[in-house]
Amino acid sequence: MTFVRTVLGDIGPEELGVTYAHEHLVIDGGRPVLMHADFDLSDVDRMATEVAGAAELGLRAVVDAMPCDAGRNAAKLADISRRTGVHVVAPTGLHHDRYYGPAHWSHRMNVEDLADLFIADIELGIDASDYSGPVVRRTPFRAGVIKAAGSEGGLSARDERLFAAAALAHGRTGAPLLTHAEHGTGALEQVRFLVEHGVDPRQIAVSHVDKIVDRVYHRELLSTGAVAEYDGAFRWGDRPNGTLQLLEWMAEDELIGQVVLGMDAARQGYYRAYGGQPGLTYLLDGFSAQMEERGLDASARHRLFVVNPARLFAVGS
Repeated sequence: MTFVRTVLGDIGPEELGVTYAHEHLVIDGGRPVLMHADFDLSDVDRMATEVAGAAELGLRAVVDAMPCDAGRNAAKLADISRRTGVHVVAPTGLHHDRYYGPAHWSHRMNVEDLADLFIADIELGIDASDYSGPVVRRTPFRAGVIKAAGSEGGLSARDERLFAAAALAHGRTGAPLLTHAEHGTGALEQVRFLVEHGVDPRQIAVSHVDKIVDRVYHRELLSTGAVAEYDGAFRWGDRPNGTLQLLEWMAEDELIGQVVLGMDAARQGYYRAYGGQPGLTYLLDGFSAQMEERGLDASARHRLFVVNPARLFAVGS
């Protein structure tokens, strides 16, 4: 029996509905906010308003991508879910090393210990203090996806330890993996490493790869069985929209069944509730209209937003 683990409990994959596969609804302090004040997404009222606006256009689920000790707040994610009726999947795992610094505890833990922390988030509940202190107090809000961030061009020694821990946690829980590919690079290396460590490639989604508009690169990535997560649709400005081009190519190559979409909108400047643009509604209004114009019809969009995420984020699939 498969299920999707949300912060408010387990649901059937068919209940997920229209899903954004990589978002940042809450960044509640931590080193990311110290580095960039615009990363402060701690206001639940504002984000509930933002999510509700997208829900009016059909959004039913969001996968959050801010993992351990980087501003994650499971209670706030649960509050947003309750207020809006939108399912929220919380992550465990670790982000890129730059969001922690050289003295962080993650540098001193071995693979098995890291995996144990991730597994506890999934099976028992996310720590109320987000592993930021010596005392762990489990909330009732459990993680449903494992985040692992890789470096530009491939995996560093630190990344390999993280990815091995993520693979171990996946093996013990069945939770899917959502990886960060720096500037879209290193995707093939990430998938190969995880597969060598026992992960089914169908449960791996590699994020940000639409930054590289190369048809061959994407064909090769999807030939592994992994999923590509495209989240750059609103970032092209006056340039031709590379995300749209890749979607058109993947549809022509009959690979659209291995693509999911998100916005990765991790800054106040991207949310209307904070006075920014384009807002969380973008994929369901402006970009969906652009997809329709390029021949990506309602059936293709249903696969991207509903069918593919339901399969990817199902635990035990």
